[in-house]
Amino acid sequence: MKNIKNRFIIIDGSSLMYRAFFAIPLLNTNAGKYTNAILGFSKMTVKLLDELKPEYIVVAFDKSRHTFRTDIFKDYKGTREKTPSELSDQIPLLHDYTKALGIKFIEVDNYEADDIIGTLATKAAKRGLETIVVTGDRDALQLIQPNLKILMTKKGISETEIFNETAFKEKYGIVPQKLIDLKALMGDKSDNIPGVYGIGEKTALKLLIKYDTLDGIYQNITDISGKKLKEKLISDKENAYLSYQLATINCDMPLAFELEEYTMKPDIPALKTFCDDYELKSIWTSLNKLSIINLENQSHYDHNAAEYIPADKTILKSLTTQIKKDGYIIYLPVFSGRVPHIKCYGIMILCQYKNKLTNIFVPQEELLTDSVQSLFSHKDITKITYDLKKSLHCGLNPSGKVIDIMLAAYMLAPADTDYALDKLAEKYLGKDIPAYEGDKLLQSQTAYTLYTSSLKELSDTMVDELKGKELYALYEQTELPLEQVLTSMEHYGVYINKKKLQSMSLEIGTIIDNLLGSIYKLAENEFNVNSPKQLGVVLFEHLKLPVQKKTKTGYSTNAEVLETLRPYHPIIEKLLDYRMWNKLKSTYLDGLYTLIDETTQRIHTTFNQTVTATGRLSSSDPNLQNIPVRTEAGKKIRSLFEPEKGFDLFLSADYSQIELRILAHMSGDKNFIEAFNLNQDIHSRTASEIFNIPLTDVTPDLRRRAKAINFGLVYGKSDYGLAQELHIPRQEAAEYIENYFAKYAGVKKYLDTIIEDAHEKGYTTTLFGRRRYLPGIKSKNYNIRTQNERMAMNTPIQGTAADIIKMAMIATWNKINKQKLHSRILLQVHDELVIETIKEEIPLLKNILHETMQNIVKLSVPLTIDINTGSNWADTK
Repeated sequence: MKNIKNRFIIIDGSSLMYRAFFAIPLLNTNAGKYTNAILGFSKMTVKLLDELKPEYIVVAFDKSRHTFRTDIFKDYKGTREKTPSELSDQIPLLHDYTKALGIKFIEVDNYEADDIIGTLATKAAKRGLETIVVTGDRDALQLIQPNLKILMTKKGISETEIFNETAFKEKYGIVPQKLIDLKALMGDKSDNIPGVYGIGEKTALKLLIKYDTLDGIYQNITDISGKKLKEKLISDKENAYLSYQLATINCDMPLAFELEEYTMKPDIPALKTFCDDYELKSIWTSLNKLSIINLENQSHYDHNAAEYIPADKTILKSLTTQIKKDGYIIYLPVFSGRVPHIKCYGIMILCQYKNKLTNIFVPQEELLTDSVQSLFSHKDITKITYDLKKSLHCGLNPSGKVIDIMLAAYMLAPADTDYALDKLAEKYLGKDIPAYEGDKLLQSQTAYTLYTSSLKELSDTMVDELKGKELYALYEQTELPLEQVLTSMEHYGVYINKKKLQSMSLEIGTIIDNLLGSIYKLAENEFNVNSPKQLGVVLFEHLKLPVQKKTKTGYSTNAEVLETLRPYHPIIEKLLDYRMWNKLKSTYLDGLYTLIDETTQRIHTTFNQTVTATGRLSSSDPNLQNIPVRTEAGKKIRSLFEPEKGFDLFLSADYSQIELRILAHMSGDKNFIEAFNLNQDIHSRTASEIFNIPLTDVTPDLRRRAKAINFGLVYGKSDYGLAQELHIPRQEAAEYIENYFAKYAGVKKYLDTIIEDAHEKGYTTTLFGRRRYLPGIKSKNYNIRTQNERMAMNTPIQGTAADIIKMAMIATWNKINKQKLHSRILLQVHDELVIETIKEEIPLLKNILHETMQNIVKLSVPLTIDINTGSNWADTK
């Protein structure tokens, strides 16, 4: 993929390196050189180059602490601690790294990096370049203007948030340039900018929203209500205007602006030497993957490499003959981008051509020809590839026997975290091959044979292992056909109402502001609620609440601690509400907005088939499976997802208590089985059994306790864990467990057997043979061993449920397609399918779902589903 034309990235080197230093633990090379800051900075650089693909890029850096601002105010930044020597020792490495990478590095006497950034960014934006400043410093937000955005690092350097004019105004209620006025009023502790004593962000924002500017405030000083506030403003007027001067970024430095100077020109040998000297192997590997950097001439994979041959009719004919003779075809898609904008260039096929092992490139326009289609639909030809879903997104749909190396590797080792082709070649074949990137195949002509020949060897090895471990049937009948369903779901995406999203973000912003006001009032002080250190001081020193737990850095204020403190002070309820709403806004509302595709106006999540060790699917970018179901916050988020034009409703089909039904079947417990076969409420039945009362006398509270026991014990919860969840004494929880297993002896025997088998075999299996290996099951460490025993109990239940929903998805998708319905599956959230449909098809769709989901497997208890429809996702619950 080419660089984005006219995109200019300006990196705040001082900010990013400082954040990287504190985000990553101290690391040093064998020679004793510290490298944690340069490692974090280089990782961020790789990420930016990969995701943003700029045409122009520069790094700005502070040269010294003395600047024109310290001439104005000698205590500017005077409260900052001295830079740790471990960090300052790495600053020269930043110079060397950017020089080797070919990125221009700028530092100027008497100016800060902010001023360099402001000057370059303003000039670039005025020239019409798409300008993005990457920083962790909020001061830069004042620079936002047309063509100029800020990419703000949040947690360390791993999380980012993009700010344009709209996003800034939504968050702060003012235009970006007014950030200077804001800092003039509230000051800045980190820079030791004084501001007006006693005015915080909330008050400052109210003043600016009403009076527009600092000048506007002082021009209307007599109208300002509140005697104390007016006195503060009058007495500190000089400080306010001094602070305004200190907070203003200089955007007119005497800097030349020749665009050609900001193009990247890597010095490959120097870059390789740098990565070797400072043991940054992962950075070199990552840089090799980037299409923006051409390292091919320095590649150490030149041995026995073959250049590809573009296919023509003669070659395709010869190719077809040879492949039919061999009985298999080895191929990789050549692509770039992500759904829904995957660009497919074609495929690379390895075969014997003119008695030589050769890679043949078949361009996209040839893929639909009869000759190529016949190869990929031929029942006697095995198709071998890697990450089949990419091929499916490219429009190539192989049928018959298909081997997806990535999927096979996952089934053999589901707890692994990396199924990259180079890692698999190293693990199974002992080969050293480059990392595979779809759009790199046409740029690096040295690695084709290593990629594709490795696929054949990996295929042979993995198929033998799948069959030897009795996993091949699950692979062939469930996991492989599921890829086509997931491809369809990713392609369609799900519509989200952008206007409602923006409105809800503003609404929740108001809720958050009101909660902050209440918290400050209860605390009798304004403080940073998001700072555990400041919150700890407020709760345990100022309000004198009982200390629950201490950490190395101070008081713990995590969710568990706050829950314990609920009865002691009303501020706790407000804090918990604030955290919930703040997470909702930042994680979902603000995050979802940036992921709405401009073309489709839909969100296209990625369904991950090779992530969880139990066989469950996960989703990412965004994670739509993690939205809370029953909370007010979760319902608000789900209400934003709606059917788009041409569809009427969402339909949700959800398995009812599937994991407990599977437990009943696998344990053979007669009480469990009887309850489900009599269609009794399983939690009420459990309450009746363990509390020894008639079913009619079970109260909602007793049912709640029984529900906690039912689900808790399946996942290996101890008496301590159950006591914590139900807020009861541990002895009482132990009695519940004893009574439970006395009544459900079959469950106890089954769980004991599962653990015994796991100790003997080293793994556990689902009803359909899926394995999960438990390397810590025989550990001498009690915590590790019991954790693995809990996994042994949990996986057969949760994994079997995952297998069943996957089978049901495939069957449902096939029937919808076979009957040529307008309806389409959009989401799978663990036990739930979400379908976009029209009113006329609902009766037919319900019949399909009852037939597929309830009858996909036959257990000793019935599988049942709940079907609901609604005008949005929330209404289906």
